[in-house]
Amino acid sequence: MRAMIYARFSSDLQRDSSLKDQTEVCARLIEKEGWTVEKVYEDRAESGASRFRPAYQQLLVDAERGAFDVLVSESVDRLGRKLADVAALFDQLSYLGINIHTVSTGEVTTLSIGMLGTMAQMYLSDLRDKTRRGQLGRVLQGKTPGGKAYGYDVVPPADPASKGNRGERRINPTEAPIVTRIFKEYADGLSPRAIAKRFNAEGLPGPGGRTWRDTTIRGQFERGTGILNNPVYVGRLVWNRTSYVKNPKTGKRVARINPPDQHEVVAVPDLRILSDELWDKVKARQEQARFEIARDQDGNALNRVHRRKFMFSGLLVCGVCGGGYTVVGKDRYGCAAHRSKGTCDNGRTIKRQEIEGRVLAGLKDRLMAPELVEEFVAEFRREIIRVNRDAERQVAALRHELTSVERKIEAMLRAIEDGMYNPAMKARMSELEKRQRDIENRLAAESPASPLRLHAKLPEVYRDKVTRLEDALYEPDTKTEAMAIIRGLVDKIVLTPETEGMMAELHGDLAQILAFCDGRDGKKELPGSNETGSQLSVVAGVGFEPTTFRL
Repeated sequence: MRAMIYARFSSDLQRDSSLKDQTEVCARLIEKEGWTVEKVYEDRAESGASRFRPAYQQLLVDAERGAFDVLVSESVDRLGRKLADVAALFDQLSYLGINIHTVSTGEVTTLSIGMLGTMAQMYLSDLRDKTRRGQLGRVLQGKTPGGKAYGYDVVPPADPASKGNRGERRINPTEAPIVTRIFKEYADGLSPRAIAKRFNAEGLPGPGGRTWRDTTIRGQFERGTGILNNPVYVGRLVWNRTSYVKNPKTGKRVARINPPDQHEVVAVPDLRILSDELWDKVKARQEQARFEIARDQDGNALNRVHRRKFMFSGLLVCGVCGGGYTVVGKDRYGCAAHRSKGTCDNGRTIKRQEIEGRVLAGLKDRLMAPELVEEFVAEFRREIIRVNRDAERQVAALRHELTSVERKIEAMLRAIEDGMYNPAMKARMSELEKRQRDIENRLAAESPASPLRLHAKLPEVYRDKVTRLEDALYEPDTKTEAMAIIRGLVDKIVLTPETEGMMAELHGDLAQILAFCDGRDGKKELPGSNETGSQLSVVAGVGFEPTTFRL
């Protein structure tokens, strides 16, 4: 029996030793049962409330290809904290003929999945309720339930061992004047971006010692984030403005604004830094700015949240400061640190169409090389043969095992007929019959290997697909999917200004593809480039020698 071990811990505060301990007890169980450890899956600081864990997802992939026979974990709650996720895992592995064993309960059955899965989910719910109750208790005492805001220091508890004494804050005499200055300068007409640039130019450290950003100052008005929206500066502690829920499709936390009647407001006059007059003046300007931004010249509402997302948005990096390149104008990218913080000297911008055209033109031209077309067809044929061969081997192995199981059942029946009955034989017979049914079900589900058939004009089909690659990125029906595929091949694109033009370094799988297609070092002219001195430098990933060349 090929066994896989799954171990997980859920908090950044926990240690890798937890994984080692889990693996050790699982390995002892596997040794006791006489199984063989094939692989260990480990998820670090991953919540069991989400099934979108890297090692967990890899486990599901390996299960589909029949890589193991039994899954071993310390307990069911290591596999997941949600009943639906654990039940789905159990159903999927049962269908594939894979058993689940835990150190705490032994073989996992339908009954144990229902009971232990429900208990794991109830634990999460109970933990959430107790955490909120503890936070509410601190708020009602005038203490901060979470982190500290800029302008305040944490007061060490008199008794470090007592958690109830935590949450005290006091005004920081160095940061408090900066808070007042932010509110005054904003009230006088300066934008958050201008304030951030001014502070960075003066060398004032921001929250956590980082540089100032406009978002640090303005935050989000609706959610009450950012320095300008924190009412603690006027002596009011507000809690429960937002709640977080996990999207079951993506596993990501989503913030939801709670109704005002659910907010908890407690007066903390000893934490006041600002006057009510200055606070009200800032709020009035924010309201006016929100109206101006939220409406166009005709009074129509604008979507301020969902901006257009271009092909390489979020993937462009400034080669001078290492910050991000963001949209700074109509179809133009520029250094965000230069624009919002003033900490970078790189004021060079580049058209969106220019950087997209460089990458796509290079990819399309290289993929059209005749030798690559031949290689594609040959590799496609090899892959089909490999898949069919693997399927045939798997079916043959199952049939061989089925014959062995049937032979054992027949031998046991003959022994019983000859009077050699033992009570332990009943359990063994049940185990063999169960394995027989599992193998028969898997054989019935396995479709026969399809014959190798390739399109007669496969090279022409390939060339046509490559030619239409760019068109697919701009057609409404295929744009979203095509952009997602291209973005998935790019880790980052580093943009560095040169004497004339802009040099772009491409990192990621797409860089490996271009390097492979090029087949040599060197430089080539950029097709379609209208900037003198423009080039695309491709930096390959692990396993490839870095290659720099002109397209």
